Amino acid sequence: MPEPTYIITAVLVSSAVTWALRAAPFAFLAPIRHSALLPYLNESMPVGVLTILAFYTLRHTPVDIAPQTAAAAAALVTTAALHIWRKNAVLSVVGGTTVHVAIASTLPLFS
Repeated sequence: MPEPTYIITAVLVSSAVTWALRAAPFAFLAPIRHSALLPYLNESMPVGVLTILAFYTLRHTPVDIAPQTAAAAAALVTTAALHIWRKNAVLSVVGGTTVHVAIASTLPLFS
């Protein structure tokens, strides 16, 4: 069993690292709060994040006609259509996920 001083030191070090990692974004954000970078990131990041997520999700999807491809294609079209229509990221992601789960769950039953 480790000594109490070792345990206390480990807890204090891990607490300090956790606190520093949680405080770091706010410390880095303060100097750039009034720069032109923040409005640019606010406009471009949602599109960038969704693009990265789409590529990450679709990278192993087979391109032949298969239930996985149909589900992914329908979900992608639904997500894009909902986002163009309502411009609401939450609605787009939830709608696309719902369509994908519904199709992926039911298509194998018919094949």
